Amino acid sequence: MQIPPSFSSGQVGLQSAQTGLTQATVDVASPTPPAQPTQSAETQEARPVENVDKTEALVSAVEAQNQGEAAAEVLETSSETLGTIINIEV
Repeated sequence: MQIPPSFSSGQVGLQSAQTGLTQATVDVASPTPPAQPTQSAETQEARPVENVDKTEALVSAVEAQNQGEAAAEVLETSSETLGTIINIEV
């Protein structure tokens, strides 16, 4: 098994966090469908409902933020380690 360099892992983590945050903000910004009046079973039509839970979207945004912060720490540690290895302050 090959272990990827830490710098690459940090970059992938940041990209993943950005994608997750983008999706979460789209979900939060999406309009909530209007409440449907109660209909009898005979008149009710089968319609796809795209109801996004705003709370879940906000939790996803916080998760993406935490993932981004962790990826930034990986990049910082990788940079410090590389500087130590070649004995240059980065």
